[in-house]
Amino acid sequence: MDQIESDMLVDAEFDEKADVAIITPDTDDQMDEVEAEPAPRADEYEAFMKKHLPPQPEYETEDEVHNTWEIKDWRQLTRREHGPTFECGGHPWRILFFPYGNNVDFASFYLEQAYEEDQMPKDWYACVEFMLVLWNPKDPTIFTTHTAHHRFTAEEGDWGFTRFTELRKLFGTSWEDRGRPMVEDNTANVTAYIRVLKDPTGVLWHNFINYDSKKETGMIGLKNQGATCYLNSLLQSLFFTHAFRQAVYQIPTAEEADRSNSAYALQRLFYQLQTSPGAVGTTDLTQSFGWDSKQIFEQQDVQELSRVLMDKLDEKMKGTEAEGALTRMFVGKMKTYISCINVDYESARTEDFWDIQLNVSGNKNLDDSFKDYIQVETMDGENQYFAENFGLQDARKGVIFESFPPVLHLQLKRFEYDFQRDAMMKVNDRYEFPEIWDAAPYLADGADRSESWIYHLHGVLVHSGDINAGHYYAFLKPTKDGHYYRFDDDRVTRATLREALEENFGGDYAQANGNAGQRNPYTRAWSAKRSMSAYMLVYIRETKLDEVLMDNKAVEPPKHLAERLAEEKAAFERRKKEREEAHLYMDVAVASDNNFKVYQGFDIVPWKGDTETDANPKIYRILRSTTMAEFAETVAQDLGTEADMLRPWSMVNRQNGTVRPDTALGFPEMTLEEAASKHGTKQAQFRLWFEKAEERDEVGVPVFGEKLVDLKGQANNRPLMIFLKHFDAKTQSLFGIGTFYAAFQDKVADLSPAINKVMGWPAGTQIKLSEEIKQNMIEAMKPKVTLAASEIQDGDIITVQRTLSEKEIAPITAAGGYVEAKEFYDYLLNRINIEFVPRTPETPGLPTFSLILSKKMAYDQFAGKVAEHLKTDPSHIRFTTVSTAGKPKQAIKYNANSTLNAILFPGPHNYSASATQRPDALFYEVLDMSLKELEQRKPVKVTWLPDGLSKEDEHTLMVPKNSQVSDLLEALQKKASISDETMQKVRVYEAHMHKFKYALPPEHSIMSLHDYSQVYVAPFPEDESSKKIAVFHYDKEPSKPHGIPFQFSLKEGEPFSETKQRLSDFTKIKGKQLDKIKFALVTRSQYTKPDMVNDEDVLWDLVSGRDDIALGLDHTSKSRSFFGKTDSIFIR
Repeated sequence: MDQIESDMLVDAEFDEKADVAIITPDTDDQMDEVEAEPAPRADEYEAFMKKHLPPQPEYETEDEVHNTWEIKDWRQLTRREHGPTFECGGHPWRILFFPYGNNVDFASFYLEQAYEEDQMPKDWYACVEFMLVLWNPKDPTIFTTHTAHHRFTAEEGDWGFTRFTELRKLFGTSWEDRGRPMVEDNTANVTAYIRVLKDPTGVLWHNFINYDSKKETGMIGLKNQGATCYLNSLLQSLFFTHAFRQAVYQIPTAEEADRSNSAYALQRLFYQLQTSPGAVGTTDLTQSFGWDSKQIFEQQDVQELSRVLMDKLDEKMKGTEAEGALTRMFVGKMKTYISCINVDYESARTEDFWDIQLNVSGNKNLDDSFKDYIQVETMDGENQYFAENFGLQDARKGVIFESFPPVLHLQLKRFEYDFQRDAMMKVNDRYEFPEIWDAAPYLADGADRSESWIYHLHGVLVHSGDINAGHYYAFLKPTKDGHYYRFDDDRVTRATLREALEENFGGDYAQANGNAGQRNPYTRAWSAKRSMSAYMLVYIRETKLDEVLMDNKAVEPPKHLAERLAEEKAAFERRKKEREEAHLYMDVAVASDNNFKVYQGFDIVPWKGDTETDANPKIYRILRSTTMAEFAETVAQDLGTEADMLRPWSMVNRQNGTVRPDTALGFPEMTLEEAASKHGTKQAQFRLWFEKAEERDEVGVPVFGEKLVDLKGQANNRPLMIFLKHFDAKTQSLFGIGTFYAAFQDKVADLSPAINKVMGWPAGTQIKLSEEIKQNMIEAMKPKVTLAASEIQDGDIITVQRTLSEKEIAPITAAGGYVEAKEFYDYLLNRINIEFVPRTPETPGLPTFSLILSKKMAYDQFAGKVAEHLKTDPSHIRFTTVSTAGKPKQAIKYNANSTLNAILFPGPHNYSASATQRPDALFYEVLDMSLKELEQRKPVKVTWLPDGLSKEDEHTLMVPKNSQVSDLLEALQKKASISDETMQKVRVYEAHMHKFKYALPPEHSIMSLHDYSQVYVAPFPEDESSKKIAVFHYDKEPSKPHGIPFQFSLKEGEPFSETKQRLSDFTKIKGKQLDKIKFALVTRSQYTKPDMVNDEDVLWDLVSGRDDIALGLDHTSKSRSFFGKTDSIFIR
């Protein structure tokens, strides 16, 4: 099986134009009456060709010839031989012959084009039907033939038969018992019969390898997304309705040029169809419609899609220069009337129509359908019409057209409901439509006839296949006097008038002798009916052709559209170039004091930050060959300083997981690639810290911090670059301050003067210092210990905080703040930004909001924070985890010991939960009762049936877990406002998978209800019978149940005709709906067939003593669409 255009699987062996063997059984009488004509001999060339290679009616012959090559000394020939060159259709031909077989034990013959090298015209091809005949020149009645057809090209210049005839048979003493061989005396003749055909479309027998629609036709196709061929055919039809395209272009989208805007997406698509060199996709358009894969891979109804699209565009055109354009183009008027025969009275209503649905069944052609459409019905006898002031009157009822639109869309009802099969079927009957059609006979007498109502065919939209599988394409005539073209997804080809019209009339194939037709490529079944037929026609009024098709006027797209697509194309080319040159460039991440001072978190800067903030290092995309000095110039410009005032440090990954400066890079001529190789890490980015010099000396040389450190002449002493952070308890913040230098042998207490100076605090200010070693290791520093003993090195981080008095501490702790840097670090480590979303968005007054909380918070703590934001009681809030798809996942039960971390990060022992759960969001609900009380209740889904099966109301009732069905009824009565009188008749029952399970008595425990069962409550008529039968609905097979099941009382001696009436009274299924239902008795065994019930049967007797039997109602499910769809088409 091969896949054709991504829509349907097609038999790889299927050939739409395959030869069919015609066998006519001759009767004895015929043989007696007619003497068979003698078969033509191989040297009777004209007669031989007429019999064995007759012309095909669908093809037009350009030229035909026959040429005979006398083969002599067969056994002395070389491995490969050529016959004499001859001409046909202005092209040279010859036979290619392998006397000993082309790697087979058969003689091999081929027809070959005979152009000399470099003499073949550019893009040459010829479509040829040919026959090669090998025959004995001494007895021309001995012959063998092979026929074929082929599109000869430069790439495929020969075609024929590798296994023409077995060599053993050719040289045998008797050819097929004729008494002499085929090759006699080493001699034979081979005759080539050639018919060169005209190819008006340019694609006859084309293999479409390297086919270029734009080059061949000037037009391009649309790519199929999966099953969007129906959409593609409609879009092409609308695109080539040039006035429609212009109206779409007139919708102002410059201010909302967003791909979610369907009008803008359609403009983009039309512009691409107008300007692109190859087929374009419809993904942006379908995404703007709000469609997902469900709609993409499900064929939809074209008429419905057309109407929804027109409504959407018409709405977007309001208030613009295009307002009313679609109405003027596509909308006509029809009048529905009832006119009295004997009195002067008429009731009429005029309505607009966008398209007309025409019956195909029972009609031979378009005119028959219109006559059927406006057919007048006489209302007389019992069906008389009640006319105001005149009473009951004989009348005529019908529809007549007051006007047709310039562009007329006709929907042919190729799909109809078959009552015999109880299913939708495709109508493949022959149905003809003309290229020029007169609409005048179907207009009202008073219609405006000042202009002709002649219409010209513009488009034929075709469906090939059946109801379950098929493909859509379109034949369109883009210009007034031009040709038809076939638009088949991404391929556009020229088409003949016959291909556009007659081949899409449907009906039977033209057959000889009553043989079966052709194989349907979508169902693999042989059929005499054509699988392809027109389902939509587009006609344009003759007097409006120039206005609609705008042949002599270009359809100009809006300027912003061209500019936007040019920008996108330039961006695409830029990205493409970047990808191609990616090996020449590298990413360098640069951090400086500017980033450090605005960063609140761990380490120096967020090297791996998910969001872009001022604290994030700047990423430079730069040539690998750039020197460090050149790169410093670039960074200096961004930092607003001079390049020599900056010094780069390479960053390294320490074993504790931090990233810190390691080595000052003082090699200005070294390239970035070399620096990264020698001093960088294995990260994708080369990370650098740029230190800024403190000052310049008297001769202008930059002075970096280490020059200002007093080493006091101590051994093993050296300057250290240290990062300083400040924890401010009053503002509850911890930000970077900058870098300072200290001596390796200095004591921690010696740092106070320098730090107070950096902080701008008075000398002698009491401070506390701690070292940020890693995220979860913050250690207080001892004043009397040296930096060497504290293991401080270049790039370490020291955090300073002022020592606070008890008076200053009290208000901070009262507000839930932190007074020690270590505590605040712990908060930073565990803080998380959580989005809280109302579980039912339609609930008024419940906002979506975010809170920064700690993962360590217990349930009561974070519930309290949420309640504080919502100004509600924390005990009345219920939270639900969120799936990665954004759907509610699992309600969180109250647990005082549970933490936010445990809820959002279920951990390694619950992989399935953590892998499918968002760690940064929760749904919330504000309950009518406390969560603790709610958890003592059970949600029960109840369907209330107040009026048989005609209406169903669903309620979810929260009832105590220890309650009974009687409590459930009490809750339902209150919720659904049911009267006491009705409650007296109510019965409760449980169903599963659309089948009755059992009745529930009032004392039945709620906890014993199954979670996946459905509870129904309905008022039943009072009955005295103790015998009841379960009733359920099914669709053709009892294994396909649907609808609402129930239990029904039986009456002794009651014929089923009366039981059926009682069923109708209860279910409210009446009239034609009831007539369509087949009633049957169904046993629980899945292997038994349903037994049909007749009106005279008595159910009481049939089910007597059996409890394994139910009454089945066989009818189509209302929820099932005929096309397997569950939703109607929508456009966002």
